[in-house]
Amino acid sequence: MSTTGAATGSASCRFAHYFVVCGLDPETGLEPDDGTGESFEQSPIHRSFKSRVLVHYPESTDRNPFNKDAVNMLCMPRGLSFRTQADRLESHFHSFTVGSEEGSRSYGFVHTFYEEVTGSQIITAMQTLHQMHHVEHHSASSSSASSSASSPSTSSMDSLVSSLDESDGDSLAAGNAAACLGCAGGFDSTHDTLYVSKALCLLTPLPFLGASRHFLSQLHRAVASQTAPPLPLESYIHNILYEVPLPPPGRSLRFHGVQGPILCQRPGPGELPLGEYPLGEAFSLLGVENMVQLLTCSLLETQILLYSQDYQRLMTVAEGITTLLFPFQWQHIYLPIISTPLHHLLDAPVPFLMGIQRRDGVQRASLHLPHEANLCFVDIDSHRVDAPEGLPTFPDQAELVRELSEILQQGGALTRATSASSQMGSLVLEDLMEDRRNGNLGGDELEVLERLQALAWRCSGDQTSSEGKTLGCVWKEEEEALGVAKTNIRLREVFAGRFAAIFGRYEEFVIHSAHDLDSWMSNREGTLSFDKGAFLAAQPETHLHFLSRFLETSMFSSFADGKVISRWAEREPLQQLFDSRLERERLYDTERADSPAGRYRKCATIFESAQAIERRLLKADHTAIHPHLLDMKIGQGRHQPGYFPKLQADVLAHSQSTNKRSSRVTASRKCDTRRTSSAADLTGLDAEQRQKHSLARKHLNQLKFLDLSPQVIAQIHRDFVQGLLSECRLKTKRMLMERMGKESVEVGQGEANITGLQENTLIHGLCDLLERTWGHGLQMKQGKSALWSHLLHYHAALEKKEVPAESPVTEQRACDDGAVLPRGSLLHDMRFIQTMSDGLSEVGQARAWISLALEKKMLSQHLKELLTNQELLKQLYKPHAFLLCEEEREQFLFHLLSLNTVDYLCFTHAFASINIPYRVAIIPMKKLSIAMATVNPWVCVSGEMGDSGVRQIPKNTQEIFFQCKNLGRLSTLQLGQENSGLLAKCLIDCVMVYNEITGHTYKFPCGRWLGKGVGDGSLERVLIGQLVSPGGEEDSGRWTGTPPELTSPSQGVRAVLGSLAHRTRVLSVEVHEDMREAANNLVKHFHKPEQERGNLTVLLCGEGGLVPSLEKFLLHGFKFSRLFQRNVFVWDFVEKAVVSMETADQPGYPPGSMLIKEPPCELLCHYVNSISASPRNIGKEGKFQLLVCLGVRDRLLSQWLPLLAECPLTSRTYEDGALMRDRAAVGSLSRILHTLNEFAVTLESSLVKGVAL
Repeated sequence: MSTTGAATGSASCRFAHYFVVCGLDPETGLEPDDGTGESFEQSPIHRSFKSRVLVHYPESTDRNPFNKDAVNMLCMPRGLSFRTQADRLESHFHSFTVGSEEGSRSYGFVHTFYEEVTGSQIITAMQTLHQMHHVEHHSASSSSASSSASSPSTSSMDSLVSSLDESDGDSLAAGNAAACLGCAGGFDSTHDTLYVSKALCLLTPLPFLGASRHFLSQLHRAVASQTAPPLPLESYIHNILYEVPLPPPGRSLRFHGVQGPILCQRPGPGELPLGEYPLGEAFSLLGVENMVQLLTCSLLETQILLYSQDYQRLMTVAEGITTLLFPFQWQHIYLPIISTPLHHLLDAPVPFLMGIQRRDGVQRASLHLPHEANLCFVDIDSHRVDAPEGLPTFPDQAELVRELSEILQQGGALTRATSASSQMGSLVLEDLMEDRRNGNLGGDELEVLERLQALAWRCSGDQTSSEGKTLGCVWKEEEEALGVAKTNIRLREVFAGRFAAIFGRYEEFVIHSAHDLDSWMSNREGTLSFDKGAFLAAQPETHLHFLSRFLETSMFSSFADGKVISRWAEREPLQQLFDSRLERERLYDTERADSPAGRYRKCATIFESAQAIERRLLKADHTAIHPHLLDMKIGQGRHQPGYFPKLQADVLAHSQSTNKRSSRVTASRKCDTRRTSSAADLTGLDAEQRQKHSLARKHLNQLKFLDLSPQVIAQIHRDFVQGLLSECRLKTKRMLMERMGKESVEVGQGEANITGLQENTLIHGLCDLLERTWGHGLQMKQGKSALWSHLLHYHAALEKKEVPAESPVTEQRACDDGAVLPRGSLLHDMRFIQTMSDGLSEVGQARAWISLALEKKMLSQHLKELLTNQELLKQLYKPHAFLLCEEEREQFLFHLLSLNTVDYLCFTHAFASINIPYRVAIIPMKKLSIAMATVNPWVCVSGEMGDSGVRQIPKNTQEIFFQCKNLGRLSTLQLGQENSGLLAKCLIDCVMVYNEITGHTYKFPCGRWLGKGVGDGSLERVLIGQLVSPGGEEDSGRWTGTPPELTSPSQGVRAVLGSLAHRTRVLSVEVHEDMREAANNLVKHFHKPEQERGNLTVLLCGEGGLVPSLEKFLLHGFKFSRLFQRNVFVWDFVEKAVVSMETADQPGYPPGSMLIKEPPCELLCHYVNSISASPRNIGKEGKFQLLVCLGVRDRLLSQWLPLLAECPLTSRTYEDGALMRDRAAVGSLSRILHTLNEFAVTLESSLVKGVAL
C-alpha cells in the first residue's frame, strides 16, 4: 500500500505534532494552584496543585512552535489531583483546541490516569498539609473566618518538598497521626496509598478524535498491564510522531498502536471538512430544538457560554456547533475549555464561545457574569439553553427539526448484520500478528493478514483480542464508530444543504467595486461588499428577521469579503468547497430550479456522503510503517506496571530513518515540499503580495488569550477598548449611510436599499454594543443589563444626594409625580420606561431607553450625563474598564453624537400599545387671533397606529393636553368648530402637536378660514402633518435631518391656485409634470415593502400630492370674471357638471342622449350627490378632496375625468387653450390615473368619516 506525502494548508504532513506528558514535577514539589479559586477550608488531598509539562517530543516544529504553558493549562485545567486507594481511580479522556498566531488550530487529546506516588518527600508534604489543615479546622470554632484565610496553608508553598526535612515531617506525622485519622477526606501515610494524576497528550493538526483516543488508551493499558508490550513505548511514540503521515484526501489510513491497528480517514476534495466530534451525542445532550437554537445564537454571534462538569462534553458541543457553521467560520474568541485563571475573559465585551467546568455544588447564580443581555448560557448537564431575548428563529426551523429528528432516529437504530461462519484456528493467526508487531511482514503479506484479522473479528465473537476484549466487542465498537461517523455526516449535510438553499445565489449580490486589492483594502471600511437590501428582497418574508441580523455579523462579512478577495488571491478552502458544491448542485439538481422559492426541500446528498465515509472506514486505503525497535540504550524502557516510564529523549527528539520504507516516506515528503514551493513560485506572487492577502483575511490570534502574564492580560483589555471604539465608529457610520440612503429615497433621489427590518437590526446591534461596553470591567454582577443597572445606580446616587436639600419631603413627592424632572431629561425618560405597562425585563427596559434617547436625538447627551459621576464609575468598574478610559470614552460619545443628524422612529414603532401624552396648540393668524375667543374648536389627531378621537378644546383657550394610545407617526388632524357664537369664524395659520415623550413636534399647516360665510364655508378641515425639529414652534421653517413629509397645501400654494392674476399663466407642461410626479409617487409607494410604505394620505392630499395636482389641472384655463377677484373652487364646476348630466333636456346634448345610463356617469353623479348631502361641513375644498380619494379607492377616477371633459358645460367654463379641452391631455392624464387601478387603496377614517360609500 502506498504512503501519502505532506498535507496542504496549515496542517503538517505528519499525523501528530507533539507527544506530551504532564503531571507532578518532583523537583518543584507541591505548589498550590491559587488560580483555581478553591477554598483552603477543604482537605488538602481534594485541593488542586500546579502541574508541569514533564516531557514533550519533539522539542519544536517550524510551523507549530510548542507553547508549554498553554498546553499544560489545557491538559490539566484543574491542575494536579490527588487520590487515595479509597477514591475512584478511573482514567478519563478529554480533548481541547489551541489556536496559532496565523489563525489555524491544533487539537489536543488527553488521557488522564492516576499513578502511585513513590517519592517520600511528596508523601510527607501531603501528610504535613493535612495535619496543618486539621489544626486550622479544629481551631476555627474559636477564631474568626479571617484567621482561617490567613493560615499558613494560604501562603506560598513553592518548593514545599525541598524546604521540608524528612525528619521534621516524620516527627510531625508521629505527633498528630491519631488526631488526623478522624478528619474527613484525610490522608495518613501509614495507612493510605497516595495517587496523583498524570496526563498523556497527543497534539494533531486535524481533529482525529477516534484514532488519537484509541492510541492513548492503548498506551495507558500497556503501562497498566502486568506484561510488557512487544516493543518499548518509545517505538510506538516515535512511530506516531515521525512515521505516520496524514491520510491523503479522500483516503483512509491504518497505523498500529501498542495493542492493535487503528484506522483514521480524511474527506475528499468535494466533501465536508473533517469533523469527528459526535454530533449525535451533542444533540442527545441538549435536544434537537435546543441545538438549533444554539446554532442560531452562534450564527448571530451572541456570547455563548457552555457549562458542564465534563470537559469532553464542552468540546463536543463547541466543536459540533462550529462544524455545523459551514461554509461560515467563527471569527471571535473560541475557548471551549477555560480554567479558573482565565475567567477574566468572561469580561470580554466581544462575542465569544467559551466553556467552563461546573464545580460540585456551584450554581449558575454564583458565576461572575458581568453582562447577560446578549449571552446564551448552555447548561449541558441540565439540557438547557437560555438564549438572549428577541432571538429570531432559524429559517424553516420546524421542518429542519423534523428532518434532524428523523436522521437521529435512524442513526440510533443503525445495526450491521453479521454472517455466521466457521471459526478459524487462532494459533496461526496469533503467530502472524506477532510477526506483524515485530515488523517482519512485507506489504502483500500484511494485506493478507489484515483481511484474515478482519475475518476473525467478524467470525470469532467469543475470542479475546490482545486488548483484553472479545473480538465481538471490538467489532461492535467499530460498528458504533461507523454509525457515529455516518450520523455526523448526515447531520452536517442537512445544515450545509440549508445554507446552500438560502445562499445559493449569493454571488449575484457580491459587489466588486475595486480594480485591485490595494484600492479595496484602502477603502475597505467605506466599501460595501454585499448588496444586503437586494438580497433580502429576494428572500421569503419568514426568513427576513434572521437573515437581516445575520448579514450584519463579522462571520458573513468575512465570507463576502473572501469572495471579493478571490479575484486577486486563492479562495478560502471552505468558500471554495461551498462554491463548488453550489455549482455541482446547479448542474445536476433540476428539481430545485422548478420548485417554488422558499419551499423546504430535504437534503439529497446524505446517502452519497455517508456511503463515502463507510467505504473508507470498512477498508483501509493505506497502511503506515509499523512500530519497530529503535537505537536505544540497553536497560532503557524497562516495564514497570502502573508507572509511565521515563522516556529516552534522544530517540524521540528527532526522526530515525532505519529502513527503506522510512526513507521512501521522507523522500516523498521532500518531493512534495519541492512541489509545493514550485507551485508557490508559479503563482507569481511575491512575499509582499502574499502578506497583503494575509492582512486582507484577518484571523484572531486565539493563543494570546491563554497567556496569564499581567502584561498580556493588560494588552488584551486595551485591545478590547480599541475594538469597542472601532466597532462604535463602524456601526454609527453604517447607520448614517443607510438612513441617509433611505432619506434620499423619500425625496425621490434614489432606489430603496434598506427596509424597516434592516433598520431595526442596526438599532439592535447598537443596543448590543452599548450593553457590551457597559459590561466591560464590571466589579461585580449588577443584573442582566449592565447599562440599566448603571442607570439605577445613577438614579439612586442622585436621590441620595438631593434628599438633604430644602423641603425634602415636598421635593421627593414632586419628583415621584414627574413634575420636578425636566421634560426629556435622562431621569424623566428612565422614569417613563419604568412606568410602561409592557412588562419589560431589565434588558428590555435598557433597549427601550436607548431607543427613546435615539429617537429624541439625546443618546449621546444622556450617556455623557450618566458618565459625569466619576465616583460612581470608580465604584462600579475595574481600572481597565472602557468607561474609565477617558479619551476613548469621549470619542465613543462623539460617534454616537453623529446619529443626531438623522431621524429615527424606533421607539414609536416598537411600543405601539403604550399610552403617550400629547399636547395640541392651535395657532391663529396673529392679526386675527382675537377671533379664537368666540370659537369652540375640536381636534382629532390621527397617525399610522390609530386616532385620538374627538377632543374638545376648552373655551377661551388654544391648547389641550391629553393621553391616549400611541398613535405612531402622525399623519392627519381633523380641525372643526361648532359654529356657535356671534363671530364663529377664524383664520387658522397652523396646528402644532407635541409628543411629550419622544419630543417630536408635528406641524399641520392650514392657512384658511374656519367658519360659515368665509372662504369655502368649511366648519371642518383635514390637515396633513409634517415632522419638524424639537422646538419647531419657534422656527417651524427649520427642518430636521430627515426631509419633511408632504404637507397640506399652504396658504401660499392656495393663493397661487386661487389668484385670478396667475391662474391663466400656469404652464400646461408644469401641470402635466406635477400630475405624473404625483401618480409616480403613489406607484412607488405600493411597490415598496409594506412596512416601508409610509402614509398614503400624505401622497394623496399633501403638498404635491394627487389632489392638489389634479386641482391644478382642472383650474388650468378656467374662465372667470375680471371684475371681482373672488376664489373659484373646482367643486363648483363638478357640481354643475353633474347637474347638467342629470338634466335630460339640457341644451347642447344630442337628442335622445343615453349618457346618464352609463355606469361611470351614474357613479359620478351618485358620489357627488352623496358627498354634497353629507352631514360633515368640510367645505368645497374638502368635498373635492373626498371625491378624488374615493375615486382612487374605487378605481373610478380615470373614467370620471373624460366624462367631465366631454360635458357641454366644459366648453363654456374653460378657455380654448385649457387642458380640459385638450383631448390628448385628458387622454394622457386618464391613462396615468388608470395605472393606479391595480393597487388596493385604503383610506384613513378621517377622510371618509360621515360618507357611506
